[in-house]
Amino acid sequence: MLLFSAAMMFIAIPFVNGVPAADQPGQTERVIKITAKKFEYTPNEIRIKKGVPVVLEFTSLDRVHGFTIPDLGGIRATIEPGKVTQVHITAPKAGTYEFHCDLFCGEGHEGMTGKIIVEE
Repeated sequence: MLLFSAAMMFIAIPFVNGVPAADQPGQTERVIKITAKKFEYTPNEIRIKKGVPVVLEFTSLDRVHGFTIPDLGGIRATIEPGKVTQVHITAPKAGTYEFHCDLFCGEGHEGMTGKIIVEE
């Protein structure tokens, strides 16, 4: 009976990104879905809380795009069509952080920008 109870407890433990939630510091990551396409991110303004883990989940609607936040630890990702790209962020301080596409995607590429606003 003890073996059965232990097995049931293991099955009931929720997981967050492959790690048991019990190992998380009392928080699960908020997932923010973002689409990328010539020449925009949607949404292009994201608000998060300082110190709270967040997952940015990207999908491209047309071609390969880049994503970088130079002032937030140099975070960088490549977003490929047909695939989901996840970027994990825990912002250490409040502020506004600009992001942009860093892979040339045609005329208008320079306008493919956005910002993450980190609040207290």
